[in-house]
Amino acid sequence: MQEEKKPTVTLAEGIIILVVMMAIMSFGVIGLGISPEVPILTGIMLLVFWGRFKGFKWDDIDEGFVTGIKNGIVPLFIFLLIGSLIGVWIASGVIPSLMVFGFHLININWFLPSIFLVCALVGTFIGSAFTVISTLGIAFMGIGITMGMNPAMIAGAVISGAVFGDKSSPLSATVNLAAAVSGADLIAHIKNLMWSTIPAMIGSFIIFVFLNHSDGKANLSNVDKTVNVLNSNFHISFLAIIPIALLLICAWSHIPTIPTLFINIIVSIGLMGIQDHKLSLLKINDLITSGFVSKTGNKSVDLLLSRGGISSMMGTLALIMIALAFGGLLMHLGIIDAVVQPLTKHLNSDAKLIIAVIFTAIGVNVFVGEQFLSEILPANAFKKVFHQAGLAPVALSRAIEDGGTVINYLIPWGVAGAFISATLGVPASHFAPFLFLSILSPVFSILSAVTGIAIKHNKD
Repeated sequence: MQEEKKPTVTLAEGIIILVVMMAIMSFGVIGLGISPEVPILTGIMLLVFWGRFKGFKWDDIDEGFVTGIKNGIVPLFIFLLIGSLIGVWIASGVIPSLMVFGFHLININWFLPSIFLVCALVGTFIGSAFTVISTLGIAFMGIGITMGMNPAMIAGAVISGAVFGDKSSPLSATVNLAAAVSGADLIAHIKNLMWSTIPAMIGSFIIFVFLNHSDGKANLSNVDKTVNVLNSNFHISFLAIIPIALLLICAWSHIPTIPTLFINIIVSIGLMGIQDHKLSLLKINDLITSGFVSKTGNKSVDLLLSRGGISSMMGTLALIMIALAFGGLLMHLGIIDAVVQPLTKHLNSDAKLIIAVIFTAIGVNVFVGEQFLSEILPANAFKKVFHQAGLAPVALSRAIEDGGTVINYLIPWGVAGAFISATLGVPASHFAPFLFLSILSPVFSILSAVTGIAIKHNKD
């Protein structure tokens, strides 16, 4: 018995659906200023009934949900562990210690460019932007806010540095994925990626120098007060370096993220046990599930350090699951393919091909909201066309990094954007204008395509 064919989606239908979905999300998130959950759910509702009207079976529609969400199971679990780690790190004095050390080590007069460089360096060693943002990022946010600086600017500098590190590290999951799905050698991919990433880094650094100078109103009078509060209420010790060192050791030992986080949580709980011999299992349970509640009496410090726990990530997880389900429907019902596939027939130059990949990856980020899929889908759609055009795999892998990996941090309903908003306490719509590395990377990649500079061909 032959399998029944699924309905096919035309190019016109695909474009109309994507435009309507974009209009709904833009109106809700930008126009009304509401969180993305309801606009995306509205889009899902319309897709479900359209799919049924089109002739898709209910099982096909259900499979779309499953296809989308299963791609995010591992990241979702990682977010739960990061929420637990943040609570334990604050209670054990790791993040408060980093804040105190940071006040002395970071150049206060050039705060934004200096934290940008530190996050870039650590990110390169660790290979995980999420880890840098959820650890060093929280400490730097505390320092900057204490100085009276714009939280969105601080978040932009932290994320920009972390994203650079993520793009530059052979340990990065997104870097390895981009090379794998494009058929490129990992080291060759990283080297070629620097043609757009280094100019974007230099441009970002210059802008942060200017912003730091123009902001110029950092209130240093609160610094000593904050340091005294931290010293009085937390265990400030160089032992706080141990969990950071563990992250580096695990990264360079190629230990996956989940066991790395478990190891770090256990060691951090051990530090708490050294500091407090009366530490109970109930307190540990509360930290992991509900996070840390700061009771120093200083409102700004309490606001900064009352965070973490599994519960703090539940809103983010709900948003990400909704976004993944939405993306799964768009893919499984053939809407993404209906729009992308016809385009490949009209791309008759290197520049057109590369720019099309970049904008396709950006589009996947906007409509699907998942970082890995923003690499996988364009790579699968354009890999054969790139080969026929004589373009080397590294040309494709760089395009999907510059349009896929870095853009996800700018999307409020994207996995990265939603996670960072919850972790740093700054809405994505606020820090996005200051995320210069993500903004400049596709710009320099497009300039490279148009000029032909550093575009690799198979004959090279």
